[in-house]
Amino acid sequence: MLRSLIAFLFRLAGWKVVGSAPVGVPKSIWVVIPHTSNWDFPVGLGTRATLKIWIGYLAKQELFRWYSGWLFRALGGYPVDRSRNNNLVDAVVDTFRKNNYMHIAIAPEGTRTDVARLKTGFYYMALGAGVPLIPVVFSHPTKTVTVGEALYLTGKYQQDMKQLYDFYLATGCEKKTWLRDYERTGIIPEPGRPASDGLLP
Repeated sequence: MLRSLIAFLFRLAGWKVVGSAPVGVPKSIWVVIPHTSNWDFPVGLGTRATLKIWIGYLAKQELFRWYSGWLFRALGGYPVDRSRNNNLVDAVVDTFRKNNYMHIAIAPEGTRTDVARLKTGFYYMALGAGVPLIPVVFSHPTKTVTVGEALYLTGKYQQDMKQLYDFYLATGCEKKTWLRDYERTGIIPEPGRPASDGLLP
């Protein structure tokens, strides 16, 4: 009932989804680019209601108290335990392994402002968990969400990321510096240390 209402409000606001949810894929990371608006979260809720697929997000385990955990779970939150290991990537990989069904959305730009590089933690999360990436574009000017095909990683960073970069270029999405630089040079920066992508404080 609630999902139908959210999908209706999504359409009423003029939004549409191009593409479809992957079939037969029980686990994945949805890579949402660009991140430019405070409205990205409600747009994401409308997208998952329209696609009829449960897509969650990551949050620190400490947020899931007896008085607040129900709300974070109801909105799609997955608690991540970092007490035994300070490496977020390993913690998320462990969370994937504990769930038979798990889709999470991550915005690797990490901020609504311009960025020169993408954070790379999402890549290593997917690689370590053995799950595909689903590229997604939010276009506020056209009120369109574009969903790409599942990308299964090979472990060859440059080769894998080129497919993502090319997808975002082809959709004509808003280009921050990282994508403009790739369009101009064709160069994908070497990855740095995996960052804490997508984890709520």
